[in-house]
Amino acid sequence: MSSFIRLPPLLPRNVLQKTLHHSFATASLPSPSEPNTHFRITLRRSAIALGERKKETLTALGLHRRMQTVYHAHTSEAAGKILKVKELVEVENVPASAVRSQSAQRWERRASRGYSIAGSRMRGLQWERTNS
Repeated sequence: MSSFIRLPPLLPRNVLQKTLHHSFATASLPSPSEPNTHFRITLRRSAIALGERKKETLTALGLHRRMQTVYHAHTSEAAGKILKVKELVEVENVPASAVRSQSAQRWERRASRGYSIAGSRMRGLQWERTNS
């Protein structure tokens, strides 16, 4: 008696693109014709109870705390490191235009001040005027 595993059919391209577009957290979405050249790696689970090798692999990827995101170019070294810690990380393929530096990520997460400065009443004071 032989058993067969029936795989689901592949998703159509437009459904896959809609799914990918909803998963991006950035405001500017890349064009669909741009090739994916980088891995977007986010540490989702902690490695506290795991061995030193897993912790060292996460450190080599640049991941130090949960929910931290790093970007790596598509290389065999990066892919091998990702496979070693695949249970702990979430990986997406992104184009080069979606790659953000650490400071850019911090700037995007920053909350608004909650107010805006419309003008200043101090402009018309005597001590600010120049003597001509």
